[in-house]
Order: sequence, then C-alpha cells, then structure tokens
Amino acid sequence: MAFRAPYRSLRGISAVAALLAIGAVGCSDVSDAVDSAKDGAKKAARQRSVFSLDVGDCYNPNGKAEGTAYAVEIVPCDEAHEGQVVGEFSIDEGKEFPGDDGVTTIADNRCPVEAQKYFPDTWALPKGVDLFYYTPTKESWATGDRAVSCTYTAEKGTFSGSLNTAKSLEPEQTTYLKGSNAVYEALWANQPEKDTVEDDLAGYKAQAKAVAAALDTHVEGLNGIKGAEVGKLRATLTKAAGNWKKAANAADADAFYLAYDPAFTDIDPNKSVAARKELGLATTVPADEVEVWAG
Repeated sequence: MAFRAPYRSLRGISAVAALLAIGAVGCSDVSDAVDSAKDGAKKAARQRSVFSLDVGDCYNPNGKAEGTAYAVEIVPCDEAHEGQVVGEFSIDEGKEFPGDDGVTTIADNRCPVEAQKYFPDTWALPKGVDLFYYTPTKESWATGDRAVSCTYTAEKGTFSGSLNTAKSLEPEQTTYLKGSNAVYEALWANQPEKDTVEDDLAGYKAQAKAVAAALDTHVEGLNGIKGAEVGKLRATLTKAAGNWKKAANAADADAFYLAYDPAFTDIDPNKSVAARKELGLATTVPADEVEVWAG
C-alpha cells in the first residue's frame, strides 16, 4: 500500500500548485495555469505502481529511465512515450534474494526471449530503443516481489505506437523470425566466460553444438518457405550448420578454429538481408550486430 503514496502525493502537489498559481496571477495567465494544472492532474491520474505493470502498457518514467522506481505514468500507446512493457515473468529462486547481480543475470537471459514473443523482429525497433527491465530489489523481495517486467525503452527521446507486432505477421514471417532468433539466442546465451578457445574448449564446443541444433531447426523451417532469396539463405545456413557441427566435434583448439571461422561468417546477419526483403521484413542490420561481424 505504501507504494501508492507517490501518486497520491502527485495529485496533492498538482492541486496546491494550481491554487497558488491562480491566486497569484492576473486573469490573462489564469488559462495557462489551469491548463498546467490539468496536465498535472492528468499525469497524476495515470500513475501506476511498477508492481502492477502489464504486458502492452506504454509508459513514461517519473525520473530517469534507469534506477529505483515505484511508479510510472501509463499513457495510450499512440501518444509519445519512453517505454513499453513487452514481456514479464516471475523469478523462481527459492526464498533467498539472488542478489542484484543474480537478478540481473536472470533478466538478461529471460527478457530477450520474452520480448521476442511480443515483438519478434528486433531489426524493426525504433531508433534508440533498447531492452530494459524492472526487477525486484532486496527490499521488495522481502515483501514477496518476484516479478520481472521486460521493456523496450528509448534511451533518449520518445517513440509512438505499440510494439505489439507478433499477431500481425504472416505465417512465413513468423517462421523465419522464430528460427533466426533462436540461432542468435543459442550463440549469445551459450557464450563461454573465457575469452579464448584454448582456455575453455569444452565450453566453446558446447556453444557450437547449441548453434548447430538451432540452425538445423531454422533450415527445416525455411524448407516450407518459397522464394529465390530464401532458398539462397537456406543453402548458406545449411553449410553453416555443417561447420558448427565440425566445431562442436573438434579434437583440439586448432580444429575448432578451422571450423568456427567459416561457421561464424555464414551467420553474418548481412547475409540474410535479401531474404528478409523478400519476406517483407525489416532490412537494416542493427548497429551492434554490424559491429560484431565487422570485427
């Protein structure tokens, strides 16, 4: 109940500010004061606890996008806003608080997957929008809070419109995105902690195995999609899957590198642009992915 205090206070501040302004200014400024008071009251009425956010909610933080928050301003998605909730899940980690780092790791792993269910094509994100999340703190955990809200949030400025595109996609687009997203999820979710293959050959082989399996599934899905460019991509990814399997079965680091180099090159997102265009999907490779493969 204490978390309702922020928006009750906002209501009070708005009312007092309006009374002071109207009493202190002449008639010519009353209209502006009333408009300001109305805007303040409107914002106060839109306040909602971060503990009751729902998938699909569009919102504006009351302060900085990052940091501890108790309430946000919920707005219609066709209005300019800084963020939208695109996924949620509960942490099931026993009775002890996992720690800030533990909670962050869980959210880092789960939120991309949850977000893709709502907005499958990350290439189509508005410029400057990235994945953030609201997570339990040590204090809120003690009250039973286990919820994580995954949001796409503008790091600067705002964006308009809902990101709920999953239901509007054609079956071929959905099949493609599901397979493609799984490939890169397998790559990054299984990234070994060690920087070199020599220090963790087993870890890199496990990553290669996961990517190969995801590629096999992706290629199988592409078999049911017509199109010349999709066919070319399917052939490239089939070759890539073979090299990832070789990497997964490498006897030593040298053998791993020989397979890994062409395997990694063949899943360069740039190689999928033509197929994406053929399918009517976004064709601008995200900047962070361009940087990785430019390497």
